[in-house]
Amino acid sequence: MSKTPKFPGPLTARGAVLAVLLSNADQTGAEPLQGRTSLAAIIKTLKRKYHWPIESSSFPSNASDGSATWATVYSLPPASVTKALNNGGSEWLERRTEAKA
Repeated sequence: MSKTPKFPGPLTARGAVLAVLLSNADQTGAEPLQGRTSLAAIIKTLKRKYHWPIESSSFPSNASDGSATWATVYSLPPASVTKALNNGGSEWLERRTEAKA
C-alpha cells in the first residue's frame, strides 16, 4: 500500500521542484539548486520522504562543451497530478505564489 504524498514547505527547493512537477511540465537537470543541492537529490527526497510517485527517463545528450552525456527528465503521472491538485495541491500552489509576492 503506497503512502499519501506530502507537500514540502512551499518556498523550499523541494517545493520549487514539486511546483514544476505539479504544473505537469517536465523537470530536467539543472545547476545545483541553492548552490548545494542537486536536482537528483531533491527528487530522491520527494520520492522517499514525501512519497511522490516521480518517474524519470534518461537519454543521451550533448553537454555544452560538445561531450556526450546523459540527460534525465522527471515527471509525475497525470493521474497523480490531478489527484494532488484536488487534495490540497491547488491551495499549496496558491500559498507558494502568495508567499513569494
